[in-house]
Amino acid sequence: MTVLRVTGGTLSAPRQKEKLRPYRIAGIDVHKRMLAVVVSDVEVDGEYQFERRQFGSNPAQLRVLADWLVEQPVEAVVMESTAQYWKPVWGALERYWQPIRQRREGARPKSGSLHLAQAQSNRARRGRKNDFADAERLVKRLVSQELILSFVPEPEQRLGRTIARAKYQQTRNRVQLQNRLEALLEEAHIKLSSLVSDLLGVSARRMLQALADGETGPRSLAASW
Repeated sequence: MTVLRVTGGTLSAPRQKEKLRPYRIAGIDVHKRMLAVVVSDVEVDGEYQFERRQFGSNPAQLRVLADWLVEQPVEAVVMESTAQYWKPVWGALERYWQPIRQRREGARPKSGSLHLAQAQSNRARRGRKNDFADAERLVKRLVSQELILSFVPEPEQRLGRTIARAKYQQTRNRVQLQNRLEALLEEAHIKLSSLVSDLLGVSARRMLQALADGETGPRSLAASW
């Protein structure tokens, strides 16, 4: 039976509550060779109903994963920062889900974005590990805002950081090698560092090669300079 309301002297039926379209979140438990993926509508009463799929981690499987999530459709994706294995997954998905915290009008959870959760914030109680259970827990904790989310820069900025780190590591490795070489020469009573400023320079390498070839005379070593 419909109850009529009096509004401004006229009779009208009450407006039905507008139903939001399903708001689906995907959780991905990342491994070296496989991905455990779950998807659920989180705007429901009671327990979430998860759809579970397993994918490989190679480029072809990542494309299949992205297409499947788009077909669902999924509005938000959350994954765990497992070692370096999350990076290819992130790269395959960030063209569809921007890593920007946005909010759909009328929706409670965070939406339209890609999230990277710190592994420590998704720890389960002690017991046997279950990949799909870990992925489901990611979704639940994202909705309840219990995850610690990491900031992931844009691709250009990530590339710049990678290059800077590589240059820094090469410089550090060179300094460490030079220190080990000087320690070895000092132990052998060879004061080569007193003659050259760079033990890894061209002149120093020539004298070291002459020493390795059996040359011990000062003149022959100076000639190799």
